[in-house]
Amino acid sequence: MRLAVILVHYHTPDLAAAAVEALRADLAGSDLETDWLLVDNGSDAAERARLDTLPVRRIDPGRNLGYAGGVNRGVAETTAELILLMNPDVLVLPGCVPALIERLRGGAAIAGPSFFWDRSRRLLLPPAERRGRREEALALLASRGEPWAESARRRWRRHARCHWQAVAPLASHSLSGSLLALSRSAWEEVGPFDEGFQLFFEETDWLLRAARLGVPAWYVPAAEAVHLYSQSAAREPRAKTWFEESARRFRRRHYGAWFTSALAALDHRLPRPAAVPLPPVPAGGIDLAGLAAPFPLWVEVSPNPEGFPAATEIIREPLGETWRLPPEIAAGLPAGTVLNLRVTDANGREVFRGSLPDGGEG
Repeated sequence: MRLAVILVHYHTPDLAAAAVEALRADLAGSDLETDWLLVDNGSDAAERARLDTLPVRRIDPGRNLGYAGGVNRGVAETTAELILLMNPDVLVLPGCVPALIERLRGGAAIAGPSFFWDRSRRLLLPPAERRGRREEALALLASRGEPWAESARRRWRRHARCHWQAVAPLASHSLSGSLLALSRSAWEEVGPFDEGFQLFFEETDWLLRAARLGVPAWYVPAAEAVHLYSQSAAREPRAKTWFEESARRFRRRHYGAWFTSALAALDHRLPRPAAVPLPPVPAGGIDLAGLAAPFPLWVEVSPNPEGFPAATEIIREPLGETWRLPPEIAAGLPAGTVLNLRVTDANGREVFRGSLPDGGEG
């Protein structure tokens, strides 16, 4: 059986090199024949020279096709029965790809791993958000007041914890396009990614189309990877504009023009309250033992003022020291990033709220 590894690259050759190295180590000893394909959506001469040292076939489309276009071009270049789609800012951990392939060989059509934000495997990244008209409306209302935001966090938290606490593969289409394994038959049934999404929402759209067709997808907690988070997008000055355009396109396609217009009108009419920042996290970190809440505790970290989606660290017993953000995460954040932290108990009750200005460690 043949596997195609397809990386879509944009000005991150060192990340691509690290991703390929981790993948090759993880596939060492596998019985799979592997096609290594890198679609180069953007590189300068020095970056191309770096990429050309990698044991992959570099495909130069001559322009930035976007992630969707890059994926489609890569899939068109191979006849492999199994396909692994990946961003270069992902590092698979040992056993990740074999666990995903085992799930596909067991009859699954689509499979995705659990993600960590840091190499020390402390902060779990959230699964993709549930998508629907109710979720869209609640997300908008959450930006207009804390009571709505609390309701939205509770609903999001139930969805996220269902994935984070899974110990066996979980039927779910809430997967990330940053690393996605699928069968050729699933690709042919669902069709290619929609290249109208220049960046963002392309895999969300594809997975929702798969769900509506009854093509099964699985979240595989035994497959673990580190996502170094939006490294390519951070190098693209049009990323924010593309996000907004893709969000509107996604809403029109899946919820209808009437809902998209109504949501936009509601957004325009509802007053925006003055931002009230959370108090800063103490300089020494968070004293979890002093919160008068039983363990386990969940430390949620989000760049969004509403507090969701968020990464989380599950603290099962007292640390013997204060909780601090992993330095690797703080160092990798764009300047000016404010992280909002909430600590919750097993029932989702919030027992601490604070912020880390400029992504500091507290």
